[in-house]
Amino acid sequence: MIDAMRFAIRCLLFFGLLVTARLAIAAKEPSANTATALDRIVAVVNDEVITRVELERESKMAMEQLRRQGTPPPARDILEKQLLERMITKRALLQVAKQGGLRVSDSELDTAVDHIAQENKLTPAALRETVERDGITFDRFREDVRGEMLVARLREREVESRIIVSDNEIQAFLRTQDPAEKIDEYNLAHILITVPEQATPDEVKQRKTRAETALAQLRQGLDFRQVSASFSDAPDALQGGAMGWRPAARLPTIFLEAAKGMKVGQVSDILRSPNGFHIVKLVDKRGSNTPVIVTQTHARHILIRLNEVVSENDARNRLNGLRDRIEHGADFGELARLQSDDPSAARGGDLGWITPGDVVPDFEHAMDALKVGQVSVPFKSPFGWHIVQVLERREQDMSKDRERIAARQAIRQRKSEEQWQEWVRQQRDKSYVEYHLDDR
Repeated sequence: MIDAMRFAIRCLLFFGLLVTARLAIAAKEPSANTATALDRIVAVVNDEVITRVELERESKMAMEQLRRQGTPPPARDILEKQLLERMITKRALLQVAKQGGLRVSDSELDTAVDHIAQENKLTPAALRETVERDGITFDRFREDVRGEMLVARLREREVESRIIVSDNEIQAFLRTQDPAEKIDEYNLAHILITVPEQATPDEVKQRKTRAETALAQLRQGLDFRQVSASFSDAPDALQGGAMGWRPAARLPTIFLEAAKGMKVGQVSDILRSPNGFHIVKLVDKRGSNTPVIVTQTHARHILIRLNEVVSENDARNRLNGLRDRIEHGADFGELARLQSDDPSAARGGDLGWITPGDVVPDFEHAMDALKVGQVSVPFKSPFGWHIVQVLERREQDMSKDRERIAARQAIRQRKSEEQWQEWVRQQRDKSYVEYHLDDR
């Protein structure tokens, strides 16, 4: 269980970042009259359409975000084309998620929205008021969150749950690291110009020319954030391509090699990876030799897996019954041995000491919300339905394991980013897309 779930993405943190941005940049939706005038198809993605009203909404939000960041906006037509490409990719991913049976129930969405309110230090009512005051209907806001949850679950299922980092990989990684690299942290920003998997030589040349144009503008002194918004295909383009602080061991090799030879504020030459062309800016650099103290949780659980015979309702009702028995004195460990579908059943469901990142986000979020001794309500993860009990917690100094932890995270992150970007590109390439942005 732990091995299969180790170091998965932290989805709820992602939701919090998403909504912080949504709350900060929300813009007025078009009125009914404006929508009537503007509403036409700008793209077709398989059997769905993207309308001018949807693109206008995203464009206004992006312009407001850039204004708040103090970033000079690119030309409107350039920004719209960039946004449309991202909307097409997201629509294709949502279609894959739904076709694959991924769903976010209203109750799960309610929980996520409540968590978002807490992260922003708002009551649910205040969150609704804030969203609607800025001109976004709350239903639209909820659907945005649902979409992000679906994409996160898609990534978890298609990429995160399949990544394995072996001890041999960790040892090999550590042998290749310069001792100085293990204590450095870099704050980078980047621009990505993607190259399709089956790109022709002419297409590769066109994409490289685009990267060269972006680099030329940077060399002329144009703001990196503005160039990112104009050229980058990365999801964080409107945030100036900011990657934030990362230990050297967690950076892609081509980024690290470039950053080591750069001064703060400097921009790299064009870098080539299997995913496309990159330009990196070194925003800042610092040491990272502080103690690593983490909160570990000792927990046990009962897992009911879904199959042709056991439905979601069956699993949830069965776990509710077990939870009721536990609260009336039944032994959790004994019930786990008899009822759980996880290999940990032989140990009474005991998962041992869990370090943050060891288990999938759904499980970790449910576990972290509990007090010591408390048993959760049934909740769902990619593995099935669970109840979990927290046995004890402790603060653990992981400084001695820093290098191995950093190495495992670095390898996992690299594999995750590379495999996810490649998988997304494959889904985008397989989608049928028609462009009608320039139609009149």
